[in-house]
Amino acid sequence: MNYYPVFLKLKGKKAVVVGGGKVAERKILSLIKASADITVISPHLTGRLLKEKERKRIRHISRSFRMNDLKGAFLVIAATDSPEINSRVAKDAPALVNVVDVPSQCNFIAPSVVKRGALTLAISTSGISPALSKAIRKELERLYGPEFSDYLNFVKKLREKAMVGIKDKKKREKFLKGLASEKILKTLREKGFEGVEKIVKDFPAFLSVCN
Repeated sequence: MNYYPVFLKLKGKKAVVVGGGKVAERKILSLIKASADITVISPHLTGRLLKEKERKRIRHISRSFRMNDLKGAFLVIAATDSPEINSRVAKDAPALVNVVDVPSQCNFIAPSVVKRGALTLAISTSGISPALSKAIRKELERLYGPEFSDYLNFVKKLREKAMVGIKDKKKREKFLKGLASEKILKTLREKGFEGVEKIVKDFPAFLSVCN
């Protein structure tokens, strides 16, 4: 199976999760971070999900799944402990559907993710080996530490200033590409954000950006 990699904008989109256990909890917490409009269908919820319900971050329908529960959903996740119910959810889903651990019933699969602020690294083995995806994720977590989040915040501000302060397009492109050079990445890993900041301040175009 060849998948098309994509990052979805879920803010305000209706997402329905069928299931309220630990597996569903992990999926729901990710949807909360993406600002989705979440409805959870399950007779029971984990303690964490009960707290999210109290905070009004999720809407809860306290019963088992029924046909037409998915009407108007943009994204659906089936995460119950019943293969029969999960299969019914997959068949009834109007759009994007993920059945946990059953790629054959999904039209999208969720990757392993490393998140560092605005930086998101997604790993997938196309459903062949979730264990390998997890192992690679742990490796990437070591390679891309919290300093990458700090640096991206720094770059965001510099880019906004560069778009105004550097009128020459070629010079602007050179400056922006320089912010993502191999030397920058190497220094970021070895010396952290402060080490990279010193290098960037020595760029010829830096004064044009900051003045």
